[in-house]
Amino acid sequence: MIFNSVSFLLFLALVVPLYWALPRTPRLWLVFGSSLVFYGFWRVEFVPLMLLSAVTDYLCSLRIHATSDPRRRRAYLGLSLFVNFGLLFYFKYLLFFAENVTGLLGALGFDIPPPQIDIILPLGISFYTFQTVSYTVDVYRGFVRPERNFILYSCYVTYFPQLVAGPILRAREVIHQLDRRSRFDLQQFALGVRRVLFGLFLKVVLADHIAGQVDVGFNSPVADMSAIDVWTLCFLFGFQIYFDFSAYSHIAIGCAHMMGIRFPENFNFPYLSTSPAEFWQRWHISLSSWIRDYLYLPLAGERARDRSTGGLSIRDDRSRRRRQSRAIFISWGLMGLWHGANWTFVFWGLYNGTLVYAHRRLQPLTRKLPPLVQSFGGWMVTTAMIMLSFVAFRAQNIGDAFGMYAKVLNPMLYLQLGLRENTYLQAAVVAVSIVAAWWFKEALLPALERNRGAKLLVQTAAYSVVFALVFVFLRPIRQFIYFQF
Repeated sequence: MIFNSVSFLLFLALVVPLYWALPRTPRLWLVFGSSLVFYGFWRVEFVPLMLLSAVTDYLCSLRIHATSDPRRRRAYLGLSLFVNFGLLFYFKYLLFFAENVTGLLGALGFDIPPPQIDIILPLGISFYTFQTVSYTVDVYRGFVRPERNFILYSCYVTYFPQLVAGPILRAREVIHQLDRRSRFDLQQFALGVRRVLFGLFLKVVLADHIAGQVDVGFNSPVADMSAIDVWTLCFLFGFQIYFDFSAYSHIAIGCAHMMGIRFPENFNFPYLSTSPAEFWQRWHISLSSWIRDYLYLPLAGERARDRSTGGLSIRDDRSRRRRQSRAIFISWGLMGLWHGANWTFVFWGLYNGTLVYAHRRLQPLTRKLPPLVQSFGGWMVTTAMIMLSFVAFRAQNIGDAFGMYAKVLNPMLYLQLGLRENTYLQAAVVAVSIVAAWWFKEALLPALERNRGAKLLVQTAAYSVVFALVFVFLRPIRQFIYFQF
């Protein structure tokens, strides 16, 4: 079951009223059962796999909390990490690892046939694995007490709005909201409906229609591309993946709002960032915050946090600068690998780590520039470099990615155009529209606060257009991009 389908909307229309009507225990069973149904619509045989991960962390966390013996605590934590990351490695990385090992052995003269392994990647395994691991680690660190009610804990792990593609939530943020239902608030419910509607608009009207141009472009021979073509394609894909993934986040947050549960935001106009560091505080905030707390900060020798907000911020500490630099590249390399078992994703992660590292080292110089240069110039450079990173994210293989980067570095290839004319126009229109959307949200609506009638009229007109377009285009043409991760 996917969000951009009529079946999901019918499912939501059934679950939400029951959620508000039922008392606590039946309500928890409703959330748990409906989440399993939601996940089982894809492949029911992978439901036990998800429950195995949940049960492992539930039991390990109880044992960690019950003992004060450091060795036993580490052993139970190790068991949790082994089971969760072992399952993730088998389903997501085993084939990648086997192919690279046999390729290396072949280069050394050993004639070994390529592996014949047929493995189906379970939907959302990367997301729910990170969420359950965060729970066990937070119990180990003493940030939260383990939840003894298994159904309540399972609702946190399997809660259907964010089960497949996030946001990746912490136990402290969600379990108490599932345990003690808030009072029904019509304004919050209406906000949830609007968020779902807007998310569907981003997905079925924008992302899915940009996808056609992106597919045609990236499936074209690299030899036929010009430098302008590469820039256009990386911007278009950057827009597509932003609309696609922020759409999922909007719908997930909206569904939770409709049930009185609040999620932290996962995107905050990332393409208006003025530095790479700021970008990673605005893009996929729950994942970058997870990487910050469970990977970067421990590697950098700093104190971990326990919230899925703030993103992967880097605090410069001269006494730990070498250790921090090493942590940057390890964290971003593994973040790239988390996205997919392909060297293109590893390169994408290291590319972004390099941008963050370079920005950190150049900050003493950039701070001396005039404020306008820092903001406008920083925005232009950051946007260009981030968009260029998406070449590696979307390319078929690492060879195609390097070939496209070579095009960008060749000044003689900026005089050619190889794509259809409307491709360039579409990229330009979408870029202007993002800035206009930011102006609408951050400038126009606040300016209308004193005139409630005018604000209501503008919002009604905007959502009427959005609703009409969603009604016309709603159909499950494409899965969400992040389902593959």
